[in-house]
Amino acid sequence: MKTKLFKCALFTVFMLGINALNAQSTKDVVKGAKAIKVVDNKGTIKYFQSNNGISQIVNTTGDVTTTTWQLGGQLTDNTYIDVNGKVFALDGIALETGAASTNATTTSIHGGTGTGWTLLVRDEATGATKKMAADNLVSGIRVEFTQPTNAAANVDVAVVGLPALTAGTTDAKLFVFRNGIKLRSGTDFTATAGTVSIKYSAADLPMYAGDVIEVQYIR
Repeated sequence: MKTKLFKCALFTVFMLGINALNAQSTKDVVKGAKAIKVVDNKGTIKYFQSNNGISQIVNTTGDVTTTTWQLGGQLTDNTYIDVNGKVFALDGIALETGAASTNATTTSIHGGTGTGWTLLVRDEATGATKKMAADNLVSGIRVEFTQPTNAAANVDVAVVGLPALTAGTTDAKLFVFRNGIKLRSGTDFTATAGTVSIKYSAADLPMYAGDVIEVQYIR
C-alpha cells in the first residue's frame, strides 16, 4: 500500500513539473525578432531577443555559436534618454570642414544621396532630434529697393521672409541703409513681419526719386 502511495506521489510531482516547465517555456517574441533560448541556474527557460535599435549578430564557427548584441538598427518605439543631470557626450566625433549641404532630405542616410553637412536640432515641443539645413540658420535676406518718385509719406519696403522682431534683441539682426548710410531702428524705420517702413520726414529724412534702400537680415 505504501509503495503505491509513493508511486502516486512521484507521478503527481512529475506531472506538476511538466506543467510548470510548459508554463515557463511560454515566450513573447515581439515583431518577429529571433530569440535565444537559455536556461538559468534554477532550470527556468528564458528567451533573449534584440529590439528597438539593437542589432543581433549570430556567428557560428565550428561547433561554437556566438550571439552579439550591439547598437545600431531600426527604432521600433519612441525612445527617450534621461541624463538626470549627468553628462551625455560622444567622443571621437570627426571635425567637419566641408561645405554645407544643399540637397539634404529626410531620407538621407549613411551612404545615401545627400552631400555636405546639416545641423542637428531639438524640437522643444516633442524633444525629437531633427536635422536642419545650414542655410536656414546662417543665411540671410537682402532686399534692394529704389524709390520711384519723391515721397511725401512713409515708404514701405516689402521684405519676403522677414519675421516679427523684438526691439533690443532680435532686431539687432536687421540692418537698413539709405544710399549706403545706416538707418536707426525705431527712429528712422520700423519693422514688422515682411515689411520695413522708412519714416518720412521732410526736414530730417526726405525720400527722393532714385534713393536706394538696402535691407539686410541675418537669421
